[in-house]
Amino acid sequence: MSERHLLLVLHDVAPETWADYRNFVAVVDALGNVPITWLVVPDFHHRQPLTAHLELRRKLDARLARGDELVLHGYHHCDEAPPPRNPKDWLMRRVYTCEGEFYRLDQAQARQRLERGMEVFRHCGWPLHGFVAPAWLMSEGTRQALRETPLRYTSDLRHLYRLPDFQSIGAPGLTWSARSRWRRGLSRLVCSGLAARHRQAPLLRLGLHPVDMRHDFSRHYWVDLLVRLLTEGRRPLTKIGWLERQSAQAPGSGA
Repeated sequence: MSERHLLLVLHDVAPETWADYRNFVAVVDALGNVPITWLVVPDFHHRQPLTAHLELRRKLDARLARGDELVLHGYHHCDEAPPPRNPKDWLMRRVYTCEGEFYRLDQAQARQRLERGMEVFRHCGWPLHGFVAPAWLMSEGTRQALRETPLRYTSDLRHLYRLPDFQSIGAPGLTWSARSRWRRGLSRLVCSGLAARHRQAPLLRLGLHPVDMRHDFSRHYWVDLLVRLLTEGRRPLTKIGWLERQSAQAPGSGA
């Protein structure tokens, strides 16, 4: 059987969400060498810009030293575009999420937002390889802007994409919508079904959010699933760690 991998990804990392993850991360760290990919928001909802929050920056420095990865995750993580004008937009921007920051940006707007985010990472002295749009929603303008950056990858719910050519790599993601009881119940059913369906997939991603950590029902699910996947032999890596491993193993790489 070919080697199977696991990516543990924590979304919406910001000063006001750090406390949500604290206990969960302590459990993960106790399991041993399980690297985490942290999706960092430079100025979450225009509150507490990361550059001014030295305590969180030091904590993320420490996570990098452990072998974790920090990824740019939008800039404000909120949708400030004009109101939806058609049923599809209303569904995507008001039912699926209200935080699709990059869903309606044109190329120039997206490029400016990306450059601001990359500058925050440079200011903090953090290596940056990837970008993930809030709610995985990217406009065509965002895709074109990403092609112009030095970033090496992006992703949506089902794929990783190598930049700049958007080479698609199958990477099924498991995630919850946990902001209400009925959503948590449905998420458990859907997620369990997807986990079974993709049991033999070479790469599986767990995409967790701060709200998942605020409910025992969802938090315990993620801990139990992570332990089970590790017990079944999946090897945990960061996103860039997995991509670099694949590049090294590609024919003609000299590895």
